[in-house]
Amino acid sequence: MTQNTTTAGSPAIALRDATKRFPTKDGGTFTAIRDVTLDIAAGEFVAVVGPTGCGKSTTLSLVSGLEPASRGTVRVHDAPVTGIPDGVGYMFQADAVLPWKNVLDNVALGPRYRGMPKRDAEAKARDWIERVGLTGFEDRYPHQLSGGMRKRVAMAQTLITEPSLLLLDEPFGALDVQTRELMQDELLELWSGTGAAVVFVTHDLTEAISLADRVVVMTAGPATIKDVVDIDLPRPRRVEEIRLTPEFIEIYKRVWDSLREEVEITRARGASRVA
Repeated sequence: MTQNTTTAGSPAIALRDATKRFPTKDGGTFTAIRDVTLDIAAGEFVAVVGPTGCGKSTTLSLVSGLEPASRGTVRVHDAPVTGIPDGVGYMFQADAVLPWKNVLDNVALGPRYRGMPKRDAEAKARDWIERVGLTGFEDRYPHQLSGGMRKRVAMAQTLITEPSLLLLDEPFGALDVQTRELMQDELLELWSGTGAAVVFVTHDLTEAISLADRVVVMTAGPATIKDVVDIDLPRPRRVEEIRLTPEFIEIYKRVWDSLREEVEITRARGASRVA
């Protein structure tokens, strides 16, 4: 795993009163998130949940440098975020697999972009293709793959660069339940031991609790942090097994109790707009 430059004792990600406003067509502003303060350590897996449209993805945008904070500070590896930080891997719900490239070329794209010779990049890509269980599909194109297989390609694309910071924005949301659980287990196995800090945005509480060390609950928009729940479940984990345990069910109730009110506020706002 690529070594980061985080000072000993400092978090891999640090947000302090981070607020993001966007201009509106009428000349006003829309506040997506407000006063978000959060530390995430190297090697820690943090899931972020909240009502639909509350601003969860905006938080990722600030950490990744794709959007600047309107107020407050965002630091990655103890340096202020002024652009895309080194060592960031980003996996979206809609994968970034290029349709005109086969699996091997898609996975090798990151190392090639960073200047690695073609032969070395392809060798590294073949190793990651094997890790995600796609050996034998190197010459296939995206339209020839199932949804789950495309996600495996996207995961290999992201992890081949050995990121020290991994941002995931509902990456498995479009998959069926069985495939999603397989991909969750795959992610945990590939991430384990890398030392990468992970921020995983999801609307699925089961997914959040199964994967994370902590679950951050955000309020109805403009989002701020309402609650942070420690997930005291042993690792290594297998999603389909751990979600049936009494300990998991107790944590689920705790997180849902915190989230329920925010979901109801969001629904009431939607109903008032329609009325």
